[in-house]
Amino acid sequence: MRSSCHGLDRRQVLIAASAAIVPALSGAAVAQSIAPAAPRPDPLPSWNDGAVKTSIVDFVDRVTSQGAAGFVPPEDRVATFDQDGTLWVEHPMYTQVVYCLERVPVVAEQKPELKKREPFKTVLSGDREAIAKLPLHDLEEILIATLTGMSVDEFQAEVKKWLGSARHPRWNRLYTELTYLPMLELMRYLRDNGFKTYIVTGGGQDFVRVYAQSVYGIPPEQIVGTATGTKYGYDKNGRPFLTKEPRLLLNDNNAGKPEGIHLEIGRRPLAAFGNSSGDREMLEYTGAGDGARLMMLVLHDDAQREYAYGPALGLPETKVGTFPPALYDEAKKSNWSVISMKSDWKKIFAFD
Repeated sequence: MRSSCHGLDRRQVLIAASAAIVPALSGAAVAQSIAPAAPRPDPLPSWNDGAVKTSIVDFVDRVTSQGAAGFVPPEDRVATFDQDGTLWVEHPMYTQVVYCLERVPVVAEQKPELKKREPFKTVLSGDREAIAKLPLHDLEEILIATLTGMSVDEFQAEVKKWLGSARHPRWNRLYTELTYLPMLELMRYLRDNGFKTYIVTGGGQDFVRVYAQSVYGIPPEQIVGTATGTKYGYDKNGRPFLTKEPRLLLNDNNAGKPEGIHLEIGRRPLAAFGNSSGDREMLEYTGAGDGARLMMLVLHDDAQREYAYGPALGLPETKVGTFPPALYDEAKKSNWSVISMKSDWKKIFAFD
């Protein structure tokens, strides 16, 4: 059947229309195919552009690019992070030590004989200068007295309660708010690329496990820290529980860090991040593996936004988070990156 439109039949009209439409569509498809791809979002927006940031991105691309010479399967993508001074503020005193010192009055009420004994007598005096001068042995005695002798559940409840109200004297903010935004971004970036992130800390394993999930996105089973023993028992109702005992199982500092990594993770890290001499062996152990590796140290050199201490590069001396010149020299010799808080981080805290 024919229909007339100015002398043309319908088939001729459709053919003519198709001939006009197809090139137009083809042209649109070609234009779309050659349009520039949208830029990839910056995974590390709180980091300044530079050698340190570039080395992170290049490393991740190298080990996660399928078919590339440096490709590493996801099950072997392990990254370990020290906590104090690497993920959150450690000055003027480690957060866990602050917790233990503030727990002394409570423990002394339960055990009145401690009130007349040093170092508890000094702590109860409230003399901050005297407390700051307490030797390591005395601090260890305080930690044992305040971190053991209760059930694991009681301990976790006490830590959670304390963290919900205790504030840092400089910023008047909760300690859990004083995490470094660039490092939080780095951990998320690694996890987005198939890495498992672990905290490997000289601090107490049970202490960090209380808040690691909510603060860092790291579950308690991925926390490796200094660990004391526990004892199995039953309460008056026959319910089983664990009591924290003053028995050291793992001193997760210095050489104890790679030992703890082997014990609790079972894989050599591809990447390791620290900030002090206590992290040296962890970075050495990481770097001794085959293939691409990433080792980084955070240098606290920004007194205005956080703190400045070393004594590497002439920065002030410190007993908390010491970064000595020898560690800096080893970093340069071993091709470890040194992260300058002042130069490499646009922001330090989320509230900046």
